[in-house]
Amino acid sequence: MANQTTAPPSGDLSAIDRFFKITERGSTVGSEIRGGLVTFFAMSYIIVLNPLIIGTVPDGTGQVLGGGLEATPETLGMIASATALVAGLLTIAMGVFANYPLALAAGLGLNAVVAFSIASLPGMTWADAMGIVVIEGIIILILVFTGFREAVFKAVPVELKTAISVGIGLFIALVGFVNAGFVVPGNGTPIALGYLGTWPILVFVVGLVLTIVLFVRKVRGAMLVAIVTATALAVVLENTLHIGTKAGGNPNGFNLNAPTFEGVVDVPDLGLLGQFSLLGSFENLTVVTVALLVFSLLIADFFDTMGTMVAVGAEGKLLDAGGNPPRTRAILAVDSVAAVAGGMGSVSSNTAYVESTTGVGAGARTGLASVVTGIAFVLAIFLSPIVALVPYEAAAPALVFVGYLMMAQVAGISWRNVEIAIPAFLTIVLMPFTYSIADGIGAGFIAFVIIKLALGKARQIHPLMWGAAVMFVVYFTLEPIQQALGI
Repeated sequence: MANQTTAPPSGDLSAIDRFFKITERGSTVGSEIRGGLVTFFAMSYIIVLNPLIIGTVPDGTGQVLGGGLEATPETLGMIASATALVAGLLTIAMGVFANYPLALAAGLGLNAVVAFSIASLPGMTWADAMGIVVIEGIIILILVFTGFREAVFKAVPVELKTAISVGIGLFIALVGFVNAGFVVPGNGTPIALGYLGTWPILVFVVGLVLTIVLFVRKVRGAMLVAIVTATALAVVLENTLHIGTKAGGNPNGFNLNAPTFEGVVDVPDLGLLGQFSLLGSFENLTVVTVALLVFSLLIADFFDTMGTMVAVGAEGKLLDAGGNPPRTRAILAVDSVAAVAGGMGSVSSNTAYVESTTGVGAGARTGLASVVTGIAFVLAIFLSPIVALVPYEAAAPALVFVGYLMMAQVAGISWRNVEIAIPAFLTIVLMPFTYSIADGIGAGFIAFVIIKLALGKARQIHPLMWGAAVMFVVYFTLEPIQQALGI
């Protein structure tokens, strides 16, 4: 008779194990801690990048976020501290209340929209722009409490959810390659292979090769070991060769931050928290303009999270037969609160991070991993010099490798069935091609509805899929609509 392993009686489990259902989901405390740390290292760049995006753009009155006419180390530091704090608290909340290995932080793309399309409008202040973020978060939270957001998610066909997961896999792999400088804008082509004769590229290649070798050798914590090893290599190279960064004048330097050691502890300035004006935008913009700005944020936030939580659940085998993760409403509720918190914290809308899949790939299966990631973000407020040691090039291999893990799900799509294959194809390819999860989902939804109509199968389209497709049509045509209205 084959040996059988059974879970220990509930009385033998620790309180943490029972609360997070660690054994029930086939995980261990060690795997959760490793997964949580991998997720943190994979997305910790946001602490540096968010200030550079929202902290350097003057608002409609000429002021930068944090005060003054131009960004200073002090104002950027304030944004970094607030970014880490809000991300940490909301990621802990995701772990505790939703028990899902999903981390949150200021959303890339969303922060650019807030900076370049909202705050910079004539007469607008950064406080007004953050007020719009809060309004968007409140609306999306109402959609959760009414069950609408969850209902839309469950109305999506299972195979289309699979396509979303696969598309995100390709998307984060491309993000990893771009972040490391391995892929760059081409000369006459949209993208091309970057110059490989640099030390930062060596760090990336060593990290990726080590990840692959450790994975195929079935070494536990392969991604975390690779990140730490690549970071150590980067620190040695920087402190012996003084490579610097691209922004610092070295075209062959590190992409964002050079791994230099400048102490251990830093004193944070949290003076940015609460600097928002809920209704200030209505004093400078028309109601229609505010509505369109809120709608653009809402659509991206609404569907980005949908795709990300599917990708995390699929990678961790946490989805049910309908492709839905456990406690869907709780996940969406915390994510919606994160949007509100991001605005109140003056760091832009916080949302689920696709880099969470790296932690799941490293073994995370429960909310304990999110708690670990969140604690790391909170500590980063005080330990920012240590966080700055991890360059893009050391964390990017984890993104690339998880892209491979998620790509394996493509076999679950019925490619001979054009009714789902074409929408799935568009979803998968447009995520990396447009550098947007929401754009890929939108194209897939619209194609799904069009094909069903063309085949005379309108009755097979769920009413909420109709609604989602219409919303995406408006979303894609938002710019010409604004131009027509003179906005």
